[in-house]
Amino acid sequence: MLSRQFVRENPDEVRRALDTKGVDVDLAHVLEIDEEWRELKSKGDDLRKERNEISSRIGQLKQEGKAEEAQDAIDRSGELKAEIETVEERADELESELEHALLTLPNVPVEEAPVGDDESDNVELRREGFEELRTLPGEVAPHYDIGEQLDILDFERGAKVSGGGFYFTKGEGAMLEHALIQFFLETHREQSYEDVFPPIPVNSASMRGTGQFPKFVEDAYRLGGDNDEPYDDDDLWLLPTAEVPVTNMYRGEILLDDDLPLKKQAYSPNFRREAGEHGTETRGMVRSHQFNKVELVNFVRPEESEDRFEELVAEACSVLDALELPYRVLEMCTGDMGFTQAKKYDIEVWAPGNDDEDGPEEGGRWLEVSSVSNFHDFQARRADIQYRPERHESAEYLHTLNGSGVAVPRVVVAILEYYQNADDTVDVPEVLQSYMGTDTIEGSEPVGESAVGAGKKE
Repeated sequence: MLSRQFVRENPDEVRRALDTKGVDVDLAHVLEIDEEWRELKSKGDDLRKERNEISSRIGQLKQEGKAEEAQDAIDRSGELKAEIETVEERADELESELEHALLTLPNVPVEEAPVGDDESDNVELRREGFEELRTLPGEVAPHYDIGEQLDILDFERGAKVSGGGFYFTKGEGAMLEHALIQFFLETHREQSYEDVFPPIPVNSASMRGTGQFPKFVEDAYRLGGDNDEPYDDDDLWLLPTAEVPVTNMYRGEILLDDDLPLKKQAYSPNFRREAGEHGTETRGMVRSHQFNKVELVNFVRPEESEDRFEELVAEACSVLDALELPYRVLEMCTGDMGFTQAKKYDIEVWAPGNDDEDGPEEGGRWLEVSSVSNFHDFQARRADIQYRPERHESAEYLHTLNGSGVAVPRVVVAILEYYQNADDTVDVPEVLQSYMGTDTIEGSEPVGESAVGAGKKE
């Protein structure tokens, strides 16, 4: 969140964030709340000072035999007490209202961020891996077709078990997911990341700390309740990203300068309703309600966050380089950046199985596999994560960054399409072959009576 002082002293910057990110908040009302709260706090201080002065005089007046004046002072002290209680009660109400209002204000984007309304205004920074593309079949089958043909993906049974947006990976499909997860984790360990295996349910305070709540509550899976019902710190939600539990590991703590930078990586299953994405990528693995991901979370000194951001982008890209998958890096415009980010790059892998009007010249389409974000102190303020530059100095808010390293299902999509062969097999990228124990995905025979009509031998 933004600090009260920043909002108070930089209303134009906050207004710029609201306008360029397309967030509708009445900033004038927020400032009015803050002004009234400060006036009441000042008034309360004055009243307490007067009451303390009167209280100190009462004994003296009694000693001097001035009973009437002493009684007047006692009566006035009682009046002041009642007035102070009224002022403090209103100040507490405004405090709560102000805290809620501050949670609705987005992070201020860096000045150099491209200004735009949506993804069409994002800026492509570079492409990698297109110099020598592998030879592809004349017509590349989309991942859901080749996956079902090889019987390594099962969308029908996933929907039967859990509903739309869920699926099974089977056999070599499941092996491919496991191989990718292990490869990602080992790669980032070599980049000095410490492994964390977080709890999957998270509480509301954690969701607020990283900025998912209150804005994105409709996308969350709640355990044992309706999303529209009031929620508190005891409610549990399935994590939408490991960013939430890993960042909140240090919620309410003060770290030491010697602790920084902290680099954590976490594999987790992730759960999202994708409430605002109806009608897009309805087939296959691209937009599902459960997906695996390795998340990279960094806690750094403020003066180091910009350099760390560029390093984090390189760390996320490194796994795609090793897999020899073509990809591009985009700088997000303000309207597509997100609520919590000050700066954000997306990394998109190329999947050649479905043509898209916005795809590259080679056809196919782009799939986002990582969003790398610098939040500055926005999350740290929400989660109250500070560090002490020197043991004798006051604590300050640190900076948090994160990025996917990377989202597994969409990399599976890219591999099934980019490494597809004319004989309907799929080559395994060289760096994964030792994990899989094979260099080719050949699939297996389907199981069950329903498979007979699909070509299963009787």
